[in-house]
Amino acid sequence: MTGTTRIPGPGTNVAILRKAREMSQAKLARRAGVSVSLLSKIEVGDRALSQGVAAALATAMGVTLDELLGKAPVERQNASSLKELDAAMRRFDLPGDAPHTPETIRDDLAEVIRLRGEADISGVTHKLPGLLAKAQNHAHATGQRGDWAVVADVYSAVYWLAARHRWMHMAELAVMKQARAAERGTPLAAAISARDEAGTFLNGGDFAGGLAVVDRAIVQAESSLEGRDRAFGLGLLHLRGLTLAGRLKDKAAATQHSKAAWRVADEFAEDVHDHGITFGLNNTATHVIATNVDMEQHRKALDTAEDLMRDASDLPATRLGPLHMNIARAKLALHDRDGALSSLKEAWDAAPQMAKVHPTSQELMRVLTSLHKRSNPTLLALAKRAGVKL
Repeated sequence: MTGTTRIPGPGTNVAILRKAREMSQAKLARRAGVSVSLLSKIEVGDRALSQGVAAALATAMGVTLDELLGKAPVERQNASSLKELDAAMRRFDLPGDAPHTPETIRDDLAEVIRLRGEADISGVTHKLPGLLAKAQNHAHATGQRGDWAVVADVYSAVYWLAARHRWMHMAELAVMKQARAAERGTPLAAAISARDEAGTFLNGGDFAGGLAVVDRAIVQAESSLEGRDRAFGLGLLHLRGLTLAGRLKDKAAATQHSKAAWRVADEFAEDVHDHGITFGLNNTATHVIATNVDMEQHRKALDTAEDLMRDASDLPATRLGPLHMNIARAKLALHDRDGALSSLKEAWDAAPQMAKVHPTSQELMRVLTSLHKRSNPTLLALAKRAGVKL
């Protein structure tokens, strides 16, 4: 293995997993439906591995997508909080003592949502266990729909945390508990729960399955939601469908979900931030950009990004970070290495904790390091922030 392929990143894992299974590049490429040339370039660091191709390669090798992308390690300072979170999730059906100060639950949830919007992963990790235990106990005590909807919102934050790290066991358990809380909650909580359930299919590489979940949820949301909640819930579901369709390279489905998302986004004067999630015209644009890149419409993605960046001040860090990563992907595909590196730096500046664990950020770092031959000072500074030795 060369020095280049030792640099961490999902593409590096492809070669490691392939060789462990004693598969030739030709055999893996044939099974995955990709060219040998593309596979070779991915393995040596000349091409970035997209999650669509990653899903095909994972299936061909008989591994899960999170195994191929690489699960983010648990930071030492977060280990005890994650154990407490696991314990709170296990006790979903076991009512505990009702909290003495239930009025603080919504304030604590608002703080988690604020931290999530800032992509403060450590902050979310430390706040979630106590909040989840308190919210569950309170909902059991009151039985009120609104209190169970709060529990569903907390589990949505758990899913977000787990998905960012590719901890798929925790993510899938979280959406199961979220769905059960949402059943006792509100129709909007159910729509958000379905959106997160489809996210586990997205994270697992089962894009067609995720689209089926979205389609079913849209039918339910159309009949159960009204007014602003209807627009918000449908918008979130259509954006999830857009992402899934893009990974499948299903142009018809992507166009359908894109048009529907734009249509309901028009009902909001500006992007809104509810339940820890952002929706509106600008956030819809970020998803369209990502899907354009997934479908290899790179120039179109950059044109949309140029328009968006003139008015993206209301986007939270959780959206700005991935936005800059996708801009970097498009620039790299168009052979603008310096531009891609600049956009990757912007992703790190906007959401450093997310950039450290995000597979797209890791893959961009790996490929740019290979192409720049490790000599670029901006890249060296980013590598230091990422804890990567060049």
